[in-house]
Amino acid sequence: MSIKQKLTSFLGFMKGETVGGIIAAVVAMPQALAFGVATGFGAMAGMWGAVILSITAGILGSNIPVISGPTGPCTIALASILSSHGFGLDKAFVILFMAAIIQMLIAATKLSDIVKYIPYPVISGFMNGVGTILIIMQLNPILGHPISSTVIDTLKSLPEAVSGINYAALGLGVLTLVICFAIPARLNRYIPAQLAALIIGTAVSVIWHFDVERISQISLVLPSLQFPHITAGIVKEFFPYALIFAIVASSESLLTGLVADSLTKTTGSSRRLLASQGAGNLLCALTGSLSGAAATMRTAAAIKNGAVSRWSTIISGLVLLVILLKFGKLASEIPLAVLAGILIKIGYDIIDTKFLKVIKFAPRDDLYVLAIVFLLTVFYNLIFAVASGIILASLLYAKRCADRANLGVKDISDRDIMKYEAALEKSSHHKIRVVHINGQFFFGSATRIISHFDEMLGTKYLILNYESADTLDISAVFALEDIIVRLQAQKIEVMLVITSDRVAEQLKNLKISEQIGEDRVFYDEKAAVEHAKNLLKSNAKARSKGHFPFWHIHH
Repeated sequence: MSIKQKLTSFLGFMKGETVGGIIAAVVAMPQALAFGVATGFGAMAGMWGAVILSITAGILGSNIPVISGPTGPCTIALASILSSHGFGLDKAFVILFMAAIIQMLIAATKLSDIVKYIPYPVISGFMNGVGTILIIMQLNPILGHPISSTVIDTLKSLPEAVSGINYAALGLGVLTLVICFAIPARLNRYIPAQLAALIIGTAVSVIWHFDVERISQISLVLPSLQFPHITAGIVKEFFPYALIFAIVASSESLLTGLVADSLTKTTGSSRRLLASQGAGNLLCALTGSLSGAAATMRTAAAIKNGAVSRWSTIISGLVLLVILLKFGKLASEIPLAVLAGILIKIGYDIIDTKFLKVIKFAPRDDLYVLAIVFLLTVFYNLIFAVASGIILASLLYAKRCADRANLGVKDISDRDIMKYEAALEKSSHHKIRVVHINGQFFFGSATRIISHFDEMLGTKYLILNYESADTLDISAVFALEDIIVRLQAQKIEVMLVITSDRVAEQLKNLKISEQIGEDRVFYDEKAAVEHAKNLLKSNAKARSKGHFPFWHIHH
Protein backbone atom coordinates (compact mmCIF):
# COMPACT_ATOMS: atom_id res chain seq x y z
CA MET A 1 0.00 0.00 0.00
CA SER A 2 1.40 3.38 -1.04
CA ILE A 3 1.80 6.35 1.31
CA LYS A 4 -1.11 8.10 -0.43
CA GLN A 5 -3.36 5.08 0.08
CA LYS A 6 -2.32 4.80 3.73
CA LEU A 7 -3.02 8.50 4.26
CA THR A 8 -6.43 8.23 2.56
CA SER A 9 -7.29 5.21 4.66
CA PHE A 10 -6.20 6.96 7.86
CA LEU A 11 -8.17 10.12 7.05
CA GLY A 12 -11.26 8.02 6.33
CA PHE A 13 -10.77 6.20 9.61
CA MET A 14 -10.37 9.44 11.60
CA LYS A 15 -13.40 10.98 9.89
CA GLY A 16 -15.57 8.12 11.16
CA GLU A 17 -14.06 8.35 14.63
CA THR A 18 -14.49 12.12 14.79
CA VAL A 19 -18.07 12.17 13.52
CA GLY A 20 -19.02 9.24 15.77
CA GLY A 21 -17.40 10.89 18.79
CA ILE A 22 -19.07 14.25 18.18
CA ILE A 23 -22.51 12.70 17.71
CA ALA A 24 -22.06 10.64 20.89
CA ALA A 25 -21.02 13.78 22.82
CA VAL A 26 -24.04 15.73 21.57
CA VAL A 27 -26.32 12.86 22.62
CA ALA A 28 -24.58 12.57 26.00
CA MET A 29 -24.69 16.26 26.99
CA PRO A 30 -28.41 16.68 27.83
CA GLN A 31 -28.45 13.26 29.47
CA ALA A 32 -25.44 14.05 31.67
CA LEU A 33 -27.05 17.33 32.77
CA ALA A 34 -30.36 15.61 33.53
CA PHE A 35 -28.81 12.72 35.46
CA GLY A 36 -26.68 15.10 37.50
CA VAL A 37 -29.78 17.03 38.57
CA ALA A 38 -31.80 13.85 39.19
CA THR A 39 -29.25 12.48 41.68
CA GLY A 40 -28.80 15.77 43.55
CA PHE A 41 -25.12 15.95 42.58
CA GLY A 42 -25.76 18.88 40.26
CA ALA A 43 -25.68 19.36 36.49
CA MET A 44 -21.92 20.00 36.32
CA ALA A 45 -21.16 16.82 38.27
CA GLY A 46 -23.03 14.93 35.55
CA MET A 47 -21.06 16.65 32.80
CA TRP A 48 -17.70 16.08 34.47
CA GLY A 49 -18.63 12.44 35.01
CA ALA A 50 -19.30 12.04 31.28
CA VAL A 51 -15.99 13.73 30.41
CA ILE A 52 -13.87 11.70 32.83
CA LEU A 53 -15.49 8.35 32.12
CA SER A 54 -15.32 8.65 28.32
CA ILE A 55 -11.69 9.76 28.23
CA THR A 56 -10.61 7.14 30.78
CA ALA A 57 -12.53 4.35 29.04
CA GLY A 58 -11.00 5.38 25.72
CA ILE A 59 -7.43 5.40 27.02
CA LEU A 60 -7.56 2.28 29.20
CA GLY A 61 -10.32 0.19 27.57
CA SER A 62 -10.39 -2.24 24.66
CA ASN A 63 -10.08 -0.91 21.13
CA ILE A 64 -13.84 -0.69 20.60
CA PRO A 65 -16.02 2.43 20.74
CA VAL A 66 -17.67 2.37 24.17
CA ILE A 67 -19.07 5.79 25.09
CA SER A 68 -19.37 6.11 28.86
CA GLY A 69 -20.91 8.47 31.39
CA PRO A 70 -23.85 8.75 33.80
CA THR A 71 -26.68 6.39 32.78
CA GLY A 72 -30.29 5.70 33.73
CA PRO A 73 -29.75 2.45 35.70
CA CYS A 74 -26.76 3.89 37.57
CA THR A 75 -28.64 7.08 38.36
CA ILE A 76 -31.65 5.19 39.67
CA ALA A 77 -29.47 2.82 41.71
CA LEU A 78 -27.55 5.69 43.32
CA ALA A 79 -30.64 7.83 43.92
CA SER A 80 -32.42 4.86 45.52
CA ILE A 81 -29.50 4.22 47.88
CA LEU A 82 -29.22 7.86 48.91
CA SER A 83 -32.95 8.46 49.39
CA SER A 84 -33.60 5.18 51.23
CA HIS A 85 -30.92 5.83 53.84
CA GLY A 86 -30.73 9.63 53.89
CA PHE A 87 -27.06 9.73 52.91
CA GLY A 88 -25.50 13.07 52.02
CA LEU A 89 -23.07 13.74 49.18
CA ASP A 90 -20.03 13.09 51.41
CA LYS A 91 -21.20 9.54 52.06
CA ALA A 92 -22.28 9.17 48.43
CA PHE A 93 -18.73 9.72 47.21
CA VAL A 94 -17.41 7.19 49.73
CA ILE A 95 -19.88 4.65 48.31
CA LEU A 96 -18.87 5.48 44.73
CA PHE A 97 -15.17 5.23 45.63
CA MET A 98 -15.66 1.77 47.13
CA ALA A 99 -17.86 0.72 44.18
CA ALA A 100 -15.07 1.65 41.76
CA ILE A 101 -12.59 -0.49 43.72
CA ILE A 102 -15.05 -3.40 43.63
CA GLN A 103 -15.42 -3.00 39.85
CA MET A 104 -11.67 -3.26 39.34
CA LEU A 105 -11.52 -6.31 41.62
CA ILE A 106 -14.31 -7.95 39.60
CA ALA A 107 -12.33 -7.20 36.43
CA ALA A 108 -9.41 -9.20 37.84
CA THR A 109 -11.58 -12.34 38.04
CA LYS A 110 -13.83 -14.31 35.68
CA LEU A 111 -16.93 -12.79 37.27
CA SER A 112 -17.07 -10.34 34.35
CA ASP A 113 -18.39 -13.19 32.19
CA ILE A 114 -21.44 -13.79 34.41
CA VAL A 115 -23.53 -11.13 32.66
CA LYS A 116 -23.59 -13.33 29.54
CA TYR A 117 -25.60 -15.90 31.48
CA ILE A 118 -28.34 -13.61 32.77
CA PRO A 119 -31.64 -14.71 31.15
CA TYR A 120 -33.19 -12.19 28.80
CA PRO A 121 -36.49 -11.79 30.75
CA VAL A 122 -34.45 -10.73 33.80
CA ILE A 123 -32.63 -8.07 31.79
CA SER A 124 -35.88 -6.97 30.14
CA GLY A 125 -37.74 -6.76 33.46
CA PHE A 126 -34.91 -4.75 35.00
CA MET A 127 -34.67 -2.31 32.08
CA ASN A 128 -38.45 -1.88 31.97
CA GLY A 129 -38.41 -1.19 35.69
CA VAL A 130 -35.62 1.40 35.42
CA GLY A 131 -37.39 3.10 32.52
CA THR A 132 -40.65 3.21 34.47
CA ILE A 133 -38.93 4.65 37.55
CA LEU A 134 -37.35 7.42 35.45
CA ILE A 135 -40.72 8.33 33.97
CA ILE A 136 -42.63 8.30 37.28
CA MET A 137 -39.95 10.28 39.12
CA GLN A 138 -40.19 13.13 36.60
CA LEU A 139 -43.95 13.63 36.95
CA ASN A 140 -43.56 16.19 39.76
CA PRO A 141 -40.85 18.29 38.02
CA ILE A 142 -42.80 18.37 34.75
CA LEU A 143 -45.80 19.69 36.70
CA GLY A 144 -43.61 22.39 38.28
CA HIS A 145 -43.00 20.80 41.69
CA PRO A 146 -39.85 19.51 43.46
CA ILE A 147 -38.81 15.95 42.67
CA SER A 148 -39.72 13.28 45.26
CA SER A 149 -37.13 10.83 46.54
CA THR A 150 -38.92 7.56 45.69
CA VAL A 151 -41.54 6.17 43.33
CA ILE A 152 -44.02 5.64 46.16
CA ASP A 153 -43.52 9.20 47.45
CA THR A 154 -44.04 10.52 43.92
CA LEU A 155 -47.30 8.61 43.50
CA LYS A 156 -48.53 9.80 46.91
CA SER A 157 -47.78 13.44 46.09
CA LEU A 158 -49.35 13.42 42.64
CA PRO A 159 -52.87 14.56 43.70
CA GLU A 160 -51.38 17.64 45.37
CA ALA A 161 -49.08 18.28 42.41
CA VAL A 162 -51.98 18.05 39.94
CA SER A 163 -54.06 20.47 41.98
CA GLY A 164 -51.28 23.08 41.85
CA ILE A 165 -49.85 22.74 38.36
CA ASN A 166 -47.31 25.28 37.13
CA TYR A 167 -48.63 25.57 33.57
CA ALA A 168 -45.45 27.21 32.28
CA ALA A 169 -43.41 24.22 33.46
CA LEU A 170 -45.98 21.79 32.07
CA GLY A 171 -45.91 23.59 28.72
CA LEU A 172 -42.13 23.37 28.56
CA GLY A 173 -42.23 19.69 29.50
CA VAL A 174 -44.84 18.92 26.83
CA LEU A 175 -42.87 20.92 24.25
CA THR A 176 -39.74 18.93 25.15
CA LEU A 177 -41.56 15.61 24.76
CA VAL A 178 -43.09 16.64 21.42
CA ILE A 179 -39.67 17.57 20.07
CA CYS A 180 -38.04 14.39 21.41
CA PHE A 181 -40.66 12.12 19.90
CA ALA A 182 -41.55 14.06 16.73
CA ILE A 183 -38.16 14.75 15.13
CA PRO A 184 -37.78 12.29 12.20
CA ALA A 185 -35.02 9.70 12.41
CA ARG A 186 -33.24 11.18 9.37
CA LEU A 187 -32.94 14.56 11.13
CA ASN A 188 -32.15 13.02 14.50
CA ARG A 189 -28.90 11.76 13.00
CA TYR A 190 -27.69 15.33 12.46
CA ILE A 191 -29.46 17.11 15.32
CA PRO A 192 -30.18 14.77 18.24
CA ALA A 193 -33.75 15.32 19.40
CA GLN A 194 -32.82 15.67 23.07
CA LEU A 195 -30.30 18.43 22.32
CA ALA A 196 -32.81 20.24 20.11
CA ALA A 197 -35.41 20.00 22.88
CA LEU A 198 -32.91 21.32 25.43
CA ILE A 199 -32.01 24.35 23.29
CA ILE A 200 -35.54 25.20 22.14
CA GLY A 201 -37.13 24.67 25.56
CA THR A 202 -34.52 26.83 27.28
CA ALA A 203 -34.78 29.55 24.63
CA VAL A 204 -38.57 29.68 24.92
CA SER A 205 -38.41 29.95 28.72
CA VAL A 206 -35.84 32.77 28.56
CA ILE A 207 -37.51 34.79 25.78
CA TRP A 208 -40.95 34.66 27.44
CA HIS A 209 -39.53 34.99 30.99
CA PHE A 210 -41.28 31.87 32.31
CA ASP A 211 -41.43 31.60 36.08
CA VAL A 212 -40.05 28.08 36.41
CA GLU A 213 -37.33 26.32 38.40
CA ARG A 214 -33.95 26.28 36.65
CA ILE A 215 -30.62 24.50 37.18
CA SER A 216 -28.81 27.63 38.52
CA GLN A 217 -25.71 27.41 40.73
CA ILE A 218 -23.32 26.57 37.87
CA SER A 219 -19.63 26.44 38.76
CA LEU A 220 -16.97 25.94 36.09
CA VAL A 221 -14.15 25.33 38.56
CA LEU A 222 -12.01 22.38 37.50
CA PRO A 223 -12.56 19.42 39.83
CA SER A 224 -9.74 18.67 42.26
CA LEU A 225 -8.73 15.36 43.81
CA GLN A 226 -10.10 14.73 47.29
CA PHE A 227 -9.42 11.37 48.90
CA PRO A 228 -12.21 10.15 51.20
CA HIS A 229 -11.46 9.09 54.74
CA ILE A 230 -11.86 5.28 54.77
CA THR A 231 -11.81 3.14 57.92
CA ALA A 232 -12.71 -0.47 58.63
CA GLY A 233 -15.98 0.70 60.13
CA ILE A 234 -16.84 2.74 57.04
CA VAL A 235 -16.04 -0.20 54.76
CA LYS A 236 -18.30 -2.45 56.80
CA GLU A 237 -21.14 0.09 56.84
CA PHE A 238 -21.09 1.08 53.17
CA PHE A 239 -19.92 -2.12 51.48
CA PRO A 240 -23.46 -3.44 50.69
CA TYR A 241 -24.41 -0.17 48.99
CA ALA A 242 -21.12 0.02 47.09
CA LEU A 243 -21.63 -3.56 45.93
CA ILE A 244 -25.12 -2.71 44.63
CA PHE A 245 -23.83 0.21 42.57
CA ALA A 246 -20.81 -1.77 41.34
CA ILE A 247 -23.02 -4.61 40.12
CA VAL A 248 -25.43 -2.27 38.32
CA ALA A 249 -22.61 -0.26 36.68
CA SER A 250 -20.66 -3.40 35.75
CA SER A 251 -23.67 -5.21 34.30
CA GLU A 252 -24.68 -2.24 32.16
CA SER A 253 -21.11 -1.76 30.94
CA LEU A 254 -20.69 -5.42 30.02
CA LEU A 255 -24.04 -5.51 28.21
CA THR A 256 -23.02 -2.40 26.27
CA GLY A 257 -19.75 -4.12 25.44
CA LEU A 258 -21.70 -7.06 23.99
CA VAL A 259 -23.74 -4.64 21.86
CA ALA A 260 -20.56 -2.92 20.64
CA ASP A 261 -19.00 -6.29 19.77
CA SER A 262 -22.09 -7.26 17.80
CA LEU A 263 -22.27 -3.96 15.88
CA THR A 264 -18.54 -3.81 15.06
CA LYS A 265 -18.15 -7.58 14.45
CA THR A 266 -15.22 -7.65 16.89
CA THR A 267 -14.54 -9.15 20.30
CA GLY A 268 -13.39 -6.83 23.06
CA SER A 269 -11.99 -7.88 26.43
CA SER A 270 -14.75 -7.78 29.06
CA ARG A 271 -12.13 -7.64 31.84
CA ARG A 272 -10.36 -4.67 30.28
CA LEU A 273 -13.70 -2.95 29.68
CA LEU A 274 -14.66 -3.39 33.32
CA ALA A 275 -11.24 -2.33 34.61
CA SER A 276 -11.36 0.89 32.57
CA GLN A 277 -14.87 1.65 33.82
CA GLY A 278 -13.72 1.06 37.40
CA ALA A 279 -10.74 3.38 36.91
CA GLY A 280 -12.99 6.04 35.42
CA ASN A 281 -15.49 5.77 38.26
CA LEU A 282 -12.62 5.97 40.75
CA LEU A 283 -11.55 9.31 39.23
CA CYS A 284 -15.16 10.48 39.28
CA ALA A 285 -15.50 9.67 42.98
CA LEU A 286 -12.19 11.42 43.77
CA THR A 287 -13.21 14.59 41.89
CA GLY A 288 -16.80 14.88 43.10
CA SER A 289 -18.22 13.89 39.69
CA LEU A 290 -21.14 11.58 38.97
CA SER A 291 -20.11 7.96 38.32
CA GLY A 292 -21.71 5.87 35.60
CA ALA A 293 -21.15 3.13 33.06
CA ALA A 294 -20.81 2.38 29.36
CA ALA A 295 -23.98 3.75 27.72
CA THR A 296 -25.65 1.58 25.08
CA MET A 297 -27.53 4.32 23.19
CA ARG A 298 -24.52 6.62 22.97
CA THR A 299 -22.26 3.75 21.91
CA ALA A 300 -24.70 2.67 19.20
CA ALA A 301 -24.97 6.28 17.98
CA ALA A 302 -21.18 6.53 17.67
CA ILE A 303 -20.86 3.22 15.80
CA LYS A 304 -23.73 4.01 13.41
CA ASN A 305 -21.95 7.24 12.50
CA GLY A 306 -18.65 5.57 11.60
CA ALA A 307 -16.83 4.89 14.89
CA VAL A 308 -14.89 1.62 15.06
CA SER A 309 -12.24 2.16 17.75
CA ARG A 310 -11.45 3.74 21.11
CA TRP A 311 -10.53 7.04 19.41
CA SER A 312 -14.20 7.98 19.13
CA THR A 313 -14.57 7.44 22.90
CA ILE A 314 -11.70 9.83 23.63
CA ILE A 315 -12.97 12.37 21.10
CA SER A 316 -16.43 12.22 22.67
CA GLY A 317 -14.97 13.09 26.09
CA LEU A 318 -12.87 15.94 24.66
CA VAL A 319 -15.87 17.41 22.80
CA LEU A 320 -17.88 17.34 26.03
CA LEU A 321 -14.99 19.09 27.81
CA VAL A 322 -14.98 21.88 25.21
CA ILE A 323 -18.76 22.26 25.50
CA LEU A 324 -18.51 22.34 29.28
CA LEU A 325 -15.79 25.01 29.39
CA LYS A 326 -17.19 27.11 26.54
CA PHE A 327 -20.94 26.99 27.19
CA GLY A 328 -21.20 25.78 30.78
CA LYS A 329 -22.55 29.08 32.13
CA LEU A 330 -25.54 28.90 29.79
CA ALA A 331 -26.65 25.71 31.56
CA SER A 332 -27.88 27.77 34.52
CA GLU A 333 -30.86 28.88 32.41
CA ILE A 334 -32.06 25.35 31.62
CA PRO A 335 -35.51 24.72 33.19
CA LEU A 336 -35.89 21.61 35.30
CA ALA A 337 -39.13 20.84 33.44
CA VAL A 338 -37.15 20.55 30.19
CA LEU A 339 -34.73 18.11 31.85
CA ALA A 340 -37.74 16.21 33.20
CA GLY A 341 -39.09 15.86 29.68
CA ILE A 342 -35.71 14.60 28.45
CA LEU A 343 -35.55 12.06 31.29
CA ILE A 344 -39.06 10.83 30.45
CA LYS A 345 -37.90 10.24 26.85
CA ILE A 346 -34.79 8.45 28.17
CA GLY A 347 -37.01 6.30 30.38
CA TYR A 348 -39.16 5.42 27.38
CA ASP A 349 -36.07 4.50 25.34
CA ILE A 350 -34.79 2.26 28.15
CA ILE A 351 -38.04 0.25 28.16
CA ASP A 352 -37.53 -2.98 26.22
CA THR A 353 -40.01 -2.48 23.38
CA LYS A 354 -38.37 -5.33 21.43
CA PHE A 355 -39.63 -7.87 23.97
CA LEU A 356 -42.96 -6.12 24.48
CA LYS A 357 -43.76 -6.40 20.78
CA VAL A 358 -43.59 -10.20 20.93
CA ILE A 359 -44.76 -10.61 24.52
CA LYS A 360 -48.02 -12.33 23.51
CA PHE A 361 -45.98 -15.14 21.96
CA ALA A 362 -43.62 -15.51 24.95
CA PRO A 363 -43.93 -18.58 27.22
CA ARG A 364 -45.61 -18.01 30.58
CA ASP A 365 -42.40 -18.75 32.48
CA ASP A 366 -40.68 -15.80 30.81
CA LEU A 367 -43.62 -13.54 31.61
CA TYR A 368 -43.56 -14.58 35.29
CA VAL A 369 -39.87 -13.74 35.53
CA LEU A 370 -40.26 -10.42 33.72
CA ALA A 371 -43.23 -9.35 35.86
CA ILE A 372 -41.55 -10.19 39.18
CA VAL A 373 -38.29 -8.45 38.25
CA PHE A 374 -40.21 -5.41 36.98
CA LEU A 375 -42.34 -5.02 40.12
CA LEU A 376 -39.44 -5.55 42.51
CA THR A 377 -37.29 -3.08 40.57
CA VAL A 378 -39.94 -0.36 40.65
CA PHE A 379 -41.27 -0.79 44.17
CA TYR A 380 -38.50 -2.46 46.20
CA ASN A 381 -34.83 -2.91 45.29
CA LEU A 382 -32.92 -3.21 42.01
CA ILE A 383 -30.37 -5.80 43.04
CA PHE A 384 -32.91 -7.91 44.93
CA ALA A 385 -35.07 -7.80 41.80
CA VAL A 386 -32.31 -9.07 39.52
CA ALA A 387 -31.19 -11.74 42.00
CA SER A 388 -34.77 -12.95 42.45
CA GLY A 389 -35.28 -13.03 38.68
CA ILE A 390 -32.15 -15.07 38.10
CA ILE A 391 -33.08 -17.58 40.80
CA LEU A 392 -36.64 -17.92 39.50
CA ALA A 393 -35.51 -18.22 35.89
CA SER A 394 -32.95 -20.86 36.87
CA LEU A 395 -35.57 -22.94 38.68
CA LEU A 396 -38.01 -22.73 35.78
CA TYR A 397 -35.21 -23.41 33.34
CA ALA A 398 -34.15 -26.53 35.22
CA LYS A 399 -37.74 -27.68 35.26
CA ARG A 400 -37.89 -27.51 31.45
CA CYS A 401 -34.43 -29.08 31.13
CA ALA A 402 -33.59 -26.17 28.90
CA ASP A 403 -30.01 -26.09 30.13
CA ARG A 404 -29.05 -28.83 27.69
CA ALA A 405 -27.88 -27.22 24.51
CA ASN A 406 -26.05 -29.88 22.53
CA LEU A 407 -24.57 -29.10 19.15
CA GLY A 408 -23.43 -31.67 16.63
CA VAL A 409 -21.69 -30.65 13.41
CA LYS A 410 -21.83 -32.86 10.33
CA ASP A 411 -20.01 -32.11 7.07
CA ILE A 412 -21.76 -32.76 3.75
CA SER A 413 -19.50 -33.33 0.75
CA ASP A 414 -20.29 -34.21 -2.84
CA ARG A 415 -17.83 -35.31 -5.54
CA ASP A 416 -19.60 -33.36 -8.25
CA ILE A 417 -19.48 -30.25 -6.10
CA MET A 418 -15.79 -30.81 -5.36
CA LYS A 419 -15.13 -31.11 -9.10
CA TYR A 420 -16.61 -27.68 -9.68
CA GLU A 421 -14.83 -26.33 -6.62
CA ALA A 422 -11.49 -27.65 -7.89
CA ALA A 423 -11.87 -25.53 -11.00
CA LEU A 424 -12.05 -22.45 -8.79
CA GLU A 425 -9.48 -23.19 -6.10
CA LYS A 426 -6.83 -25.84 -5.75
CA SER A 427 -7.55 -26.28 -2.10
CA SER A 428 -11.33 -26.09 -1.79
CA HIS A 429 -12.64 -25.50 1.70
CA HIS A 430 -16.21 -24.58 0.82
CA LYS A 431 -18.55 -27.06 2.43
CA ILE A 432 -22.16 -27.56 3.42
CA ARG A 433 -22.58 -28.16 7.12
CA VAL A 434 -25.44 -29.27 9.28
CA VAL A 435 -25.64 -28.14 12.92
CA HIS A 436 -27.99 -30.12 15.15
CA ILE A 437 -29.41 -28.28 18.15
CA ASN A 438 -30.61 -30.91 20.59
CA GLY A 439 -32.88 -29.57 23.33
CA GLN A 440 -33.43 -25.93 24.20
CA PHE A 441 -30.66 -23.40 24.40
CA PHE A 442 -30.72 -20.03 26.12
CA PHE A 443 -29.39 -16.48 25.96
CA GLY A 444 -26.33 -17.26 28.07
CA SER A 445 -25.17 -20.02 25.72
CA ALA A 446 -25.34 -17.77 22.65
CA THR A 447 -21.72 -16.66 23.04
CA ARG A 448 -20.44 -20.26 23.15
CA ILE A 449 -22.63 -21.30 20.24
CA ILE A 450 -21.60 -18.31 18.12
CA SER A 451 -17.92 -18.93 18.84
CA HIS A 452 -18.49 -22.50 17.63
CA PHE A 453 -19.91 -21.15 14.37
CA ASP A 454 -17.08 -18.65 13.99
CA GLU A 455 -14.70 -21.58 13.57
CA MET A 456 -16.49 -22.68 10.39
CA LEU A 457 -14.29 -20.71 8.02
CA GLY A 458 -15.04 -21.59 4.42
CA THR A 459 -18.58 -22.74 5.09
CA LYS A 460 -20.96 -21.47 2.44
CA TYR A 461 -24.28 -23.06 3.43
CA LEU A 462 -25.15 -23.81 7.05
CA ILE A 463 -28.22 -25.83 7.95
CA LEU A 464 -29.53 -25.36 11.51
CA ASN A 465 -31.53 -28.42 12.51
CA TYR A 466 -33.66 -27.87 15.63
CA GLU A 467 -34.76 -31.40 16.45
CA SER A 468 -36.71 -30.76 19.64
CA ALA A 469 -40.51 -30.47 19.72
CA ASP A 470 -40.27 -27.98 22.63
CA THR A 471 -41.01 -24.35 21.79
CA LEU A 472 -38.14 -21.95 22.37
CA ASP A 473 -38.25 -19.51 25.26
CA ILE A 474 -37.81 -15.87 24.34
CA SER A 475 -34.13 -15.93 25.39
CA ALA A 476 -33.46 -18.75 22.92
CA VAL A 477 -35.34 -16.89 20.18
CA PHE A 478 -33.16 -13.79 20.53
CA ALA A 479 -30.05 -15.99 20.75
CA LEU A 480 -31.08 -17.70 17.51
CA GLU A 481 -31.67 -14.32 15.90
CA ASP A 482 -28.18 -13.19 16.95
CA ILE A 483 -26.65 -16.38 15.52
CA ILE A 484 -28.41 -15.86 12.18
CA VAL A 485 -27.24 -12.23 11.96
CA ARG A 486 -23.65 -13.24 12.72
CA LEU A 487 -23.69 -16.00 10.10
CA GLN A 488 -25.23 -13.80 7.44
CA ALA A 489 -22.61 -11.13 8.18
CA GLN A 490 -19.99 -13.78 7.36
CA LYS A 491 -21.74 -14.39 4.00
CA ILE A 492 -22.91 -17.81 5.14
CA GLU A 493 -26.35 -18.67 3.81
CA VAL A 494 -28.54 -20.08 6.58
CA MET A 495 -31.24 -22.73 6.25
CA LEU A 496 -33.48 -23.93 9.04
CA VAL A 497 -34.89 -27.40 9.61
CA ILE A 498 -37.85 -27.54 11.99
CA THR A 499 -39.54 -30.85 12.77
CA SER A 500 -42.31 -29.45 14.95
CA ASP A 501 -45.32 -27.52 13.65
CA ARG A 502 -45.55 -25.65 16.98
CA VAL A 503 -41.96 -24.46 16.74
CA ALA A 504 -42.40 -23.52 13.08
CA GLU A 505 -45.48 -21.46 13.93
CA GLN A 506 -43.64 -19.77 16.82
CA LEU A 507 -40.69 -18.78 14.62
CA LYS A 508 -43.08 -17.50 11.98
CA ASN A 509 -44.91 -15.32 14.52
CA LEU A 510 -41.61 -13.94 15.81
CA LYS A 511 -40.41 -13.11 12.25
CA ILE A 512 -37.40 -15.47 12.46
CA SER A 513 -38.57 -17.41 9.40
CA GLU A 514 -38.98 -14.14 7.54
CA GLN A 515 -35.43 -13.11 8.45
CA ILE A 516 -34.01 -16.34 7.03
CA GLY A 517 -36.45 -16.49 4.11
CA GLU A 518 -39.58 -18.63 3.89
CA ASP A 519 -37.97 -20.75 1.15
CA ARG A 520 -35.05 -21.52 3.48
CA VAL A 521 -37.17 -23.25 6.14
CA PHE A 522 -37.61 -27.03 5.78
CA TYR A 523 -39.33 -29.80 7.69
CA ASP A 524 -36.86 -32.45 6.50
CA GLU A 525 -33.08 -32.37 6.74
CA LYS A 526 -32.54 -34.29 3.51
CA ALA A 527 -34.58 -31.73 1.59
CA ALA A 528 -32.46 -28.91 3.02
CA VAL A 529 -29.21 -30.72 2.22
CA GLU A 530 -30.30 -31.44 -1.36
CA HIS A 531 -31.36 -27.82 -1.79
CA ALA A 532 -27.96 -26.61 -0.53
CA LYS A 533 -26.13 -29.05 -2.81
CA ASN A 534 -28.05 -27.80 -5.84
CA LEU A 535 -27.33 -24.17 -4.94
CA LEU A 536 -23.64 -24.84 -4.41
CA LYS A 537 -23.39 -26.83 -7.61
CA SER A 538 -25.15 -24.17 -9.71
CA ASN A 539 -23.07 -21.39 -8.19
CA ALA A 540 -19.87 -23.29 -8.80
CA LYS A 541 -20.82 -23.84 -12.46
CA ALA A 542 -21.71 -20.18 -12.89
CA ARG A 543 -18.46 -19.15 -11.24
CA SER A 544 -16.38 -21.38 -13.47
CA LYS A 545 -18.02 -19.65 -16.49
CA GLY A 546 -17.53 -16.21 -14.95
CA HIS A 547 -21.25 -15.44 -14.60
CA PHE A 548 -21.53 -14.85 -10.87
CA PRO A 549 -19.27 -13.89 -8.00
CA PHE A 550 -18.50 -16.96 -5.92
CA TRP A 551 -19.96 -15.52 -2.74
CA HIS A 552 -23.45 -15.10 -4.18
CA ILE A 553 -26.20 -14.85 -1.59
CA HIS A 554 -29.78 -15.64 -2.61
CA HIS A 555 -32.52 -13.46 -1.09
